[in-house]
Amino acid sequence: MTETWNTIADWYAERLRTGSALHEFSRDILLGCLRDELSGQRVLDLGCGEGIITRALATRSARVLGIDPSPRMIEHARAAEKSLPTGARYAVDDGCTLATVATDSVDWVTAGLSINNVPDLDAVLATARRVLVPGGRLIFTIPHPCFEAPHAFWTDAARGRPRRVVGDYHAEGFWRSGNPQGVRRAGNQHRMLSTYLTALVAHGFLIEAAAEPTPDAQVTAEQPQRADLPPFFVVCAGSRK
Repeated sequence: MTETWNTIADWYAERLRTGSALHEFSRDILLGCLRDELSGQRVLDLGCGEGIITRALATRSARVLGIDPSPRMIEHARAAEKSLPTGARYAVDDGCTLATVATDSVDWVTAGLSINNVPDLDAVLATARRVLVPGGRLIFTIPHPCFEAPHAFWTDAARGRPRRVVGDYHAEGFWRSGNPQGVRRAGNQHRMLSTYLTALVAHGFLIEAAAEPTPDAQVTAEQPQRADLPPFFVVCAGSRK
């Protein structure tokens, strides 16, 4: 069976429930780009999955809607909300159209490890800009494409530490990991960093910050080979309507 985000939703939700240092690190570096207090702020969490970021935003008093195209992911998000209410809301929607979200209706769009799953980058950026108010901000994380390129792999190297061998960095497009316990067995859209940054500018965003954070202690304890290797790229961009 060819895996999709819907078919791996149960596995993915359980993985996050039991603790994933890498996903928690991704959440925290994205949240670090926002204010601690978001009372009255309207946030759209695009590609929310089981709601790890959506819930965190709600605890900062944001009025937050999480959307995801996978009905099963949204079921898990709603179940988590029912179990421990935060005020977060959820809807099944396509990030390239956002049919459930009105124009100029949100102050922030967040996208944690989701834009890299969208096949049409131009469509998702245009739609994000449409729903943002003038001066609103888009903040997103992606797996660092230099190191999570197709056919990248780990190898032993100097000082006995594994090293990441960069794959086909210039080979943009859809690829699927062969790792039966990896999230990218459901597929991933590989793009160069320059492609993301150029597209943001073309769609009227002003890039305010970009970072390649070093893994924290929890990540390196869980995955020692990632020490000193940035697993994610994070961007904050303002809408120049």
